[in-house]
Amino acid sequence: MKIVTYNIRYATGRDDVVDVDRIAREVAGADVIALQEVDRFWPRSGDVDQVAALSERFPAHHAEYGAGVNVHDDARDESGRVVHRRRQFGNLTLSRFPIRYSRHHLLPKYASTGPVSIQRSALECLIECELGALRIVNTHLTHLSAETRLPQIERLLDVHRRAEFEGQPVCGDLEGAGWDLDEPLPAPPRRSIFLGDFNMEPGSAEYTAMTGPLSSHGGRIGNPTLLMDAWCAAGHAEHEGATSNIRGRLSRLDYIFISPSLAPSIRDCRIDVNATGSDHQPLWLELG
Repeated sequence: MKIVTYNIRYATGRDDVVDVDRIAREVAGADVIALQEVDRFWPRSGDVDQVAALSERFPAHHAEYGAGVNVHDDARDESGRVVHRRRQFGNLTLSRFPIRYSRHHLLPKYASTGPVSIQRSALECLIECELGALRIVNTHLTHLSAETRLPQIERLLDVHRRAEFEGQPVCGDLEGAGWDLDEPLPAPPRRSIFLGDFNMEPGSAEYTAMTGPLSSHGGRIGNPTLLMDAWCAAGHAEHEGATSNIRGRLSRLDYIFISPSLAPSIRDCRIDVNATGSDHQPLWLELG
């Protein structure tokens, strides 16, 4: 099973050309595709619905979208009737496996009178694949600072830990309650994959909160309630590799974090250094 995460910067490449087809080519072949910074109806990306455009390019995949930014963009036609449309910015998940259900989690936000502050979110999708049921959580954390990212990390870990406690979107005795389903929804599995643009560097306070502290005896002190960096679990060094840059300095900002029980299933984890469709590079994980 091949998984890829890619911050597409609304399909704007290093040549400043908006090209959805280029993005589609760069993630082709993946069973699960997690995209961040996907636009709907913004002038900077041609005032098009990129969710629809990307979904059309993957007709064999199921699609789910979660907008962090969701603002008014209604207009009126010649008769004066309101044409409903929302200008949105968020995360898109495409999956070859049916998405049995999804949940959209808004992350803590810090208002700013200085640098632009954007509502961030995490899109949780439950799929059932060859490895069993998995929760795929596609997210994009704030770029502002470590102090504003840490509450978002804690929220993600809360989503991870509380899955069993909160259960399915609809659960309980549904007979006669009007919530007719073709088949029962699967319970949230313990095994999860959290992936996306975390805007943090390896070794940072946010990274440590996600993966555990370093031990003088070697390596991170893993914990069943935390997650594991798939890049490191695949044999790469923590500070090796780059998926983007911070003011021109190359850094690894994009991650795939997995439940520790998935580590034996890792076949490969790699960064596509040749992709040019964004200011980030796609990060691939192969499980089997």
